Amino acid sequence: MIQHEGVYYYCESKNHHRSIRIRKSRTLAGIGQDPGVCVWNAPATGRNSHAIWAPELHRLGNKWFIYYAADDGKNENHRMWVLESESDDPMGKYRCCGELKTDGWAIDGTVLSLDDGRMYFIWSGWPGHKDGQQNLYISQMKNPVALTGHRSVICVPDQPWEQKAMPICEGPQVLKRNNEIFVVYSASGSWTEHYCLGLLRYSGDDLLSPSAWTKHGPVLESTEEVWGVGHCSFVKSLCGTEDWILYHSKSSKTHGWDDRDVHAKRFTWFANGLPDFGKPAPRSQSLTQSVPVFTPAAVTTSAPIAA
Repeated sequence: MIQHEGVYYYCESKNHHRSIRIRKSRTLAGIGQDPGVCVWNAPATGRNSHAIWAPELHRLGNKWFIYYAADDGKNENHRMWVLESESDDPMGKYRCCGELKTDGWAIDGTVLSLDDGRMYFIWSGWPGHKDGQQNLYISQMKNPVALTGHRSVICVPDQPWEQKAMPICEGPQVLKRNNEIFVVYSASGSWTEHYCLGLLRYSGDDLLSPSAWTKHGPVLESTEEVWGVGHCSFVKSLCGTEDWILYHSKSSKTHGWDDRDVHAKRFTWFANGLPDFGKPAPRSQSLTQSVPVFTPAAVTTSAPIAA
């Protein structure tokens, strides 16, 4: 989700993961009522024709881009792809700019933009060529549609809370405050009640260095009332004074994805500078700016591009 000129925009995969839709609203709660607009359909065949996962809408250098994962019908061929808007309307049509060269299986890509215009791409990928462990990787971006250099691993699922069902780190999302950079990510199997959020805190001189990132977690996890909390997004209130987190949760402990929906809660900050997400709100609780049930998606950013 992104807030742009007083409007929230929400990007999601639809039509059995074969198309991308964007909704808009002036309130968080209103997103669920907007029917949205289909901005792109996958081709009938080809390397990006199936399994459109976790599309993200970003505004970079006064243009709109959508990053999404797709394959040809075989999961081992999942890669990251990018769309560029044909106009300044985020709900207009998009053209496909091709695949981002991530050196292997890749999903859940997002953009980390710095104030000086430099951009980095962060995603979840396999260390090899077989399904199993998923790490978080980062690579510098040459421009919004191309990476430069090789991938560097910044997070591996080496903690017990990251290894339930499968050792997984995925769904990275960038969070910034007071010149600090955080990456909040999802851990363990998304189809289980054990899905949760972890956090990386950057404290170094090289974003590509694993030692520059310190792991914390879990920072948001299941309770006796809420299960499978993960794959989050962040957004500011329209007044700019409140921080909100959107996240998936499950309606039962039964393994699967069909019972996932999206919720939101306001969060604060600890004195040590880390975000305080607290506990997920009970599924029956109505919040001031609560988000009704709708299909999961991801966060967005707006940033300049280095010359």
